[in-house]
Amino acid sequence: MTGALPPLDPTSLPEPVDVSDNSAALAAVHAVIDAGPYSATWESLREYEPPRWYVDAKLGIFIHWGVYSVPAFRNEWYSRNMYLENAPEFTHHRETFGEHREFGYKDFVPHFTMHDFDPDQWAALFKRAGAQFVVPVAEHHDGFAMYDTQRSRWNAAVIGPRRDVFGDLATAVDRAWMVPGASSHRAEHWFFMNGGSRFDSDVRDPAYDDFYGPAQREELAPNERFLEDWLLRTVEIIDNYRPQVFWFDWWIEQPAFEPYLRLLAAYYYNRAAEWGRGVAINYKWNAFAEGSAVYDIERGTMGGIRPHVWQNDTAVSKNSWSWIDGHEYKSVDTLIAELADTVSKNGLLLLNIGPKPDGTIPDAERLVLEALGDWLTRNGESIYGTRPWRIAQEGPTQPVVGSFVDADSPAYVSSDIRFTTRHDVTGDYVYAILLAEPDDSVARIRSFGTGAGLLDRGVREVSVLGATGPVTWEQTVSELRVTLAPHLREAGAPVVKLFLEEPVVPPRQDFLHG
Repeated sequence: MTGALPPLDPTSLPEPVDVSDNSAALAAVHAVIDAGPYSATWESLREYEPPRWYVDAKLGIFIHWGVYSVPAFRNEWYSRNMYLENAPEFTHHRETFGEHREFGYKDFVPHFTMHDFDPDQWAALFKRAGAQFVVPVAEHHDGFAMYDTQRSRWNAAVIGPRRDVFGDLATAVDRAWMVPGASSHRAEHWFFMNGGSRFDSDVRDPAYDDFYGPAQREELAPNERFLEDWLLRTVEIIDNYRPQVFWFDWWIEQPAFEPYLRLLAAYYYNRAAEWGRGVAINYKWNAFAEGSAVYDIERGTMGGIRPHVWQNDTAVSKNSWSWIDGHEYKSVDTLIAELADTVSKNGLLLLNIGPKPDGTIPDAERLVLEALGDWLTRNGESIYGTRPWRIAQEGPTQPVVGSFVDADSPAYVSSDIRFTTRHDVTGDYVYAILLAEPDDSVARIRSFGTGAGLLDRGVREVSVLGATGPVTWEQTVSELRVTLAPHLREAGAPVVKLFLEEPVVPPRQDFLHG
């Protein structure tokens, strides 16, 4: 059949890049590691501490952009699933674009143009949303680099957008006083396109081995050449773009990656020391030793306060990270609850959007980000720069704990509350973030009652963020009751703020003189 799109013209491609000899590049990596201060051992890497800017930031933007946004079918794993004969993507592809040997994943690349991409406009939206750092995908599992790489001809600077869109966005983010980051999903490319090697598809064409390969079996450990290339692609991003957050997907947990992870972390931390910048590595599951980087949960939460800072990466959509037709979007209230829940447990929220292949952000996602920013404009004092209180939460509704649970977000009620605290030069504060609006406009907070024993000193002042003027409140043995202003009812989750009395310091006794 005739496909819906014209295929790639092979003559438009530059020659493949030879990356078979990595000796000189690896020697340069080892020279940076040898210079310190970190060495490539877990003992040394456990000396790492997350930078203050990152711990305070609380909210970042994640961006899944790439060739997979052209077919825009089901999710960002289209490049794998279109070659799996039992997957819906396989049938959809054949019926929509033609046989896989005639029109494969590579043939979407020329249609990924991003011709309306405006990095400064994106950065302005992210800043309005309240984000403090931005983490675009540098390379996803499909093997197409969104940055200008010298290690592959399959990158946005030379084909598709024909522009270093990653670098342009990083520059715009920095110019807007946010912190640029990057994510790498390259590890999974070892096996990601292997379905196409099982039948007559373009994955079998040797002319495209440098894009579709290795396409190996999932059971096989990556070989040294692939692992070296993974390391050096990551090093290239570090050196050329200086990201201060580097997020890694799950497959780096494979044992074969372990020595390369130590090399990567030591190199990155040492480079950051040269730059005079604080950086963070995000990892899943057990890929890194505890304390050597920042633990990340995908689409999930903790059951309580974690001693070490952590991160929840989630999305505005329940069913895809990338642009597709047929999103199931979360409500703004749901996202505010996710943010409050994460921060109350010593975490950060990395919130994903999925731009269209023309380089624009969908209106629905833009509106969600603007609404989140409106809430943070009023209530950001309870989020940014805060730390966990004595307890994270109260209320009858228990969130599902673990990874990949955000599709089952609970319906919170007004007695579901998350707590944060702040100590600064003006004093000590505790914040109660209500996850739903009380029907009678009265917030009832049991943990602030005198009988709970959680407030170790008196309350100097009670206020509601975003409200003008004093509020009516009463503290009893069982609860603190606060009357909320009616104009806040449509403003999202209300926040009650306690300004605590100064600690009472007993006078010193004279035990020296008789």
